[in-house]
Amino acid sequence: MSFLRRRSAATPAGPDFDVLAMDPGDWPGNLGAGLLPAPDGSCQGVFLRYDLFGGRGPAMIIGNLPEGSPARETEEGQVPFEVAQLLLALENDEPVEVTGTEDMPVMQGDNLLIVRRVKLSESRIACVQFDRSDGVLVTIASWDRPITDDLYTLLKPLPAELFQQG
Repeated sequence: MSFLRRRSAATPAGPDFDVLAMDPGDWPGNLGAGLLPAPDGSCQGVFLRYDLFGGRGPAMIIGNLPEGSPARETEEGQVPFEVAQLLLALENDEPVEVTGTEDMPVMQGDNLLIVRRVKLSESRIACVQFDRSDGVLVTIASWDRPITDDLYTLLKPLPAELFQQG
């Protein structure tokens, strides 16, 4: 998995879609970003890992997976990719399963989102998903923090300069 660094002189090599996340300048902790590369070199998704715990693990992972990304394909009861990444980063190897989902309307600016709350067997993980108008699935997984409607107002497309060839 390639980790991305901000470089001013390189050509953008990231996704061919806008990544919806929180601007790193708005986040008080550490930020890591990763690409999901396909064998042909195309981008099959981007996830951002926000760390508020001072290097002891992420507080939140936000993934953006376009249509056709294999990371979107999950078996019945299997957790979303971002939840699996959160558990891996936290070195939590306890089995976690999806126990249900619930759809709810949420406003983001002038847009109405239908947000799917993913209920998990691990109560310390909160997870929500929604589809963007361009077919990209956004998944937010947080550890030991509820996901409130206030979070959606912080989401915005990140600039392409953030994803530079390294």
